[in-house]
Amino acid sequence: MKIVKKILLVLLVVFIIAQFFGPERNEGSMESVNAFLAETKPSEEVKAILTETCFDCHSNHTVYPWYNKITPVNYWLAEHVADGKKHFNVSQWDNYSIKKKDHKFEELIEEVEEKEMPLPSYTYTHSGANLTEAQIKQMVAWGNKVRMGYALAPRPE
Repeated sequence: MKIVKKILLVLLVVFIIAQFFGPERNEGSMESVNAFLAETKPSEEVKAILTETCFDCHSNHTVYPWYNKITPVNYWLAEHVADGKKHFNVSQWDNYSIKKKDHKFEELIEEVEEKEMPLPSYTYTHSGANLTEAQIKQMVAWGNKVRMGYALAPRPE
């Protein structure tokens, strides 16, 4: 029993020390999404959905929950954000080609329709991010409209 107490004490000390360290935070400006919003022209309803369900993981600006201050949770969240930005980062929208933008919207529509996005691990702690059927239809309609614009856009040869 004495060894168990020592192990628990060591683990507690390691946990406490770990609280002084953490990953880099994704705290860019919300202005980084302006080019995306200006180009894709979402309705106010869709913009609200994007803000509530997408931008935390798919932009350079994350609104962190209180539990992000706890190590190792903060590392887990940082990995989610990094992975989300790797797949689709609206803050880098100006750097995408028309073909890539169209493909990103194709993926967005598919992920939303199949209820793959937002992730269950996100909606578990952000209940407002659970999309209703009406919101899914709004997102898909907006996505298809944006894709139509890209289909009609002139492409460099």
